[in-house]
Amino acid sequence: MKLISWNVNGLRACVGKGFFEFLAAEQPDMMCLQETKLQPEQAPEVENYHEYWCSAEKKGYSGTALFSKTEPLSVTYGLGIEEHDHEGRVITAEYEDFYLVTVYTPNSQDELRRLDYRMTWEDAFRAYVCALDKKKPVIICGDMNVAHQEIDLKNPKTNRRNAGFTDEERAKMTELLGAGFADTFRRFYPDLMGAYSWWSYRFKAREKNAGWRIDYFLVSERFFPRVKDARILSDVFGSDHCPVLIEVE
Repeated sequence: MKLISWNVNGLRACVGKGFFEFLAAEQPDMMCLQETKLQPEQAPEVENYHEYWCSAEKKGYSGTALFSKTEPLSVTYGLGIEEHDHEGRVITAEYEDFYLVTVYTPNSQDELRRLDYRMTWEDAFRAYVCALDKKKPVIICGDMNVAHQEIDLKNPKTNRRNAGFTDEERAKMTELLGAGFADTFRRFYPDLMGAYSWWSYRFKAREKNAGWRIDYFLVSERFFPRVKDARILSDVFGSDHCPVLIEVE
């Protein structure tokens, strides 16, 4: 079973840059998207998949989607908390032996003006997935807007207090992993440097591979033995992020 997650940074733009060709070539069993930036009525039709869309109330902003070859037992949107459910950031699909959660974690933004909200979100999200984990294993994927360790970005020293690499955000990821989840890519490649999933459009960052690893597949610890591979598809273009992938038996 192949699962792919990709922050497409505007699905309609990504469609024009080869999204459907990528989907046809890879044929994932489940495809999770973040930052779709569209309303349901603007969504393209996706053949051979069950489609689920979660859009922000603000048009052209945020948004997630899930395409699944297997119809889930149930699908829910958001965290079930009013404060957090206006931006289309979470879709949860229940399958027979696991939950799949695709998430687009809020960015702390310039001058960290949204860091306090981000901390509140992190606690709510962790409580949400931990509650799911008590029922059956959980696969979490998406743009989690944090480079967890110094190895996860090209320039850790100069980015120390920038959004996505604050001590506070990194500590919340540590807390989430400590609650019983495994960072699949780092389990397979604990010391691999230069492995990034996002690059700024400025300063030829992608050409220089001056990037950040902020897109993840996390799984419940007891589920990790079923994960056979975790990869970053850095040769795939179409967004400022590239897709990430796991293969599960």
